[in-house]
Parts: sequence; C-alpha cells; structure tokens
Amino acid sequence: MKEFENELYENGIKYIAGIDEVGRGPLVGPVVTAAVILPRDFYDERINDSKKLTEKKRELLYDVIMENAVSVGIGISSEDVIDEINILEATKKAMIEAVNNLSVKPEHLLIDAVKLNIDIPQTSIIKGDAKSESIAAASIVAKVTRDRMMVELDKMHPEYDFKHNKGYGTKKHIEAIEKYGILKEHRKTFAPCNKYVWEHLE
Repeated sequence: MKEFENELYENGIKYIAGIDEVGRGPLVGPVVTAAVILPRDFYDERINDSKKLTEKKRELLYDVIMENAVSVGIGISSEDVIDEINILEATKKAMIEAVNNLSVKPEHLLIDAVKLNIDIPQTSIIKGDAKSESIAAASIVAKVTRDRMMVELDKMHPEYDFKHNKGYGTKKHIEAIEKYGILKEHRKTFAPCNKYVWEHLE
C-alpha cells in the first residue's frame, strides 16, 4: 500500500498528499473530498479503501489518521454546485479545495482516478484507494466526514432514513421521495429527483 509513496520518497519528495472523494452516487447532499499527507514513517495495515471497512473501523481509523497526519484538508461541493456544473466537475472542484485547505503544501498528489487542473505534480491511480495508503486514508476521512453530515440531516428529516442510506437511492429513500417529495438538499439533476423539481419549486 506504500509502493507509490516509497518511489516518490526515494526521489526526494517529502510531502505527498493522497486525495479521494465520497458521495458521487447519492441522490442527496454534497460530494466530500479529503487530502491527507501522512508522515513518511507512518504505516497502519488496517488502512484500506473505506468501502471495504465497517463503520466502526472507519471511525477508529479516522481518529488514527487525524492524530498522525502531517496535514488534512477537506473540500466540499454542495448539491447546488453538483447540479450546476455536474458531478465530475464538482468532485474536481472539491478536490482542489481540499488541497488548498492543507496547512502544508504538498510536493506531489496521488489521486484516485482523476486529473486535477492544479500546478502540483500528480499521479492518477485507478482504484487508488486500494493501492495507496495516502489515498485510502483520504477515502476514510472523506467517508466519515460525509456520513456524519448525513446523520445530522437525518435528525431533521428521519423519514428519508439518511442515517442508514447516507443519501443513496435505497428502496426506502425512493419511497420517501415518492411520498414526501424532494428536499432542498436533493440533487435536482439526478433521477428520480429530477421528476419532482417542479413540485419542489411550486
């Protein structure tokens, strides 16, 4: 999980930021990204792609990462931004924001699957969250951050079951949309939310 990082360290690079996103697929809420710079001597074999971890393990590892990281930056694109510029561009925007929110400027970026329009050398890695410890750490931080946002939204709108579905289009979530309509936090360009936009505006 440190192959990409070790090669960069051997080339004299000190600060490497792993970047990942969570929330491209949900029908509601923002896309959240994280940029994480880990110390060179840091290694925790438990850190892996956030999708492969239980919620309890993610929460535990989130604390480990936050305590040990050189720097962590968060970037968020709201549902309005997603609807305005599309999910891919909104994701890239949030990733650049996450990098800019780091307290230490990275010398190289390791990014899960996308290229960013930013003046820092970067490597785009397909399924990077399963191949790079830095990207995996970013995926955990982004996932925990977004999940906590969805739990808060659930407190205001429990009928949509956001606490469990995290905004994804589960059967219960779709049924709630059909019964109660969409919220301002729903992505108006995503199906089936787009069917309810005019009702929402009336």
